[in-house]
Amino acid sequence: MSLTDAVADKRDQVIDDCVTLVDEEVQKKKGLGGVVIKTGYKAIRGIRPGFIRKVVSSLFDEWAVELDPFWSAAKAAGVSPKSHFEAKRDAVAEALLSVTDGKAAGAKSALVRSTYNKLRPSAKQHVEEAVPGLATILDKHTR
Repeated sequence: MSLTDAVADKRDQVIDDCVTLVDEEVQKKKGLGGVVIKTGYKAIRGIRPGFIRKVVSSLFDEWAVELDPFWSAAKAAGVSPKSHFEAKRDAVAEALLSVTDGKAAGAKSALVRSTYNKLRPSAKQHVEEAVPGLATILDKHTR
């Protein structure tokens, strides 16, 4: 069973949890970099209500496809997907970012493109930091 199949009947709940994860991860950021991230995130959220959820929802299926090899490898090895994702944080982050890089490049909003391009150099570290939370969400919804 693919990851997409495993979460199909809980897609909305997974997306809600992912939006909450993004909010929590942004709030954890500290220092000057944290201020930049929080400011950019606030600007993106200000585009229109529900924008972050819409973005997560629109990216979710592609993310699931990118994450499926990690999911399948964990299942095949008999290890928890959560521990496997955490052990492969670097590769999981790159897989997720490969989707967002493509989407950001084609975004209609100049603000979205500009903000993403400013944040992209540090994005991998931030995504890696969120992988345990993502793994927890997927584990929760695929049991």
